[in-house]
Amino acid sequence: MRRLLKFLHTMGAIGLMGAVACLLVVLFAPDPDSLAAQATMAAEMAHIASWVFMPSLALTLISGLAAIAVNPGFQDAGWVWAKAVTGISLFEAGFLYVVGPMQAAAKTSASLLGGKLDPALVARSLGAERNTLWILLAVAMANVALGVWRPRLDIPVF
Repeated sequence: MRRLLKFLHTMGAIGLMGAVACLLVVLFAPDPDSLAAQATMAAEMAHIASWVFMPSLALTLISGLAAIAVNPGFQDAGWVWAKAVTGISLFEAGFLYVVGPMQAAAKTSASLLGGKLDPALVARSLGAERNTLWILLAVAMANVALGVWRPRLDIPVF
């Protein structure tokens, strides 16, 4: 059971960081010049966020919490609880700052393409999304580092 949970946790982390890398590549691509290309880009980003990023993050979080429950040695380790807190924070931030805005942008782009909204009224800034993704990637990498090096952290646990 421990090996299965470790495998699932690792696969989730790989998918999570790969999805963030893909989203960053798309965000740093040159702005599309046509409305149809912008709508396509927004839809693709929403698909990556919904179908790769969030499932990978959920798999990582669930398998990590299950590993804590199954392995008594993890229950008193400070590095494990640091990973748990940051993992739950990543999950929340993923919903609030990645998936939600990207799905909203895809809907807005589709509405623009359908002629339901005036393009002059919608100005989209990608700076906040880029910054959020960089922060999420840094926290995910810090979680991997905690899992690999397992530093001794004296965090008071329940």
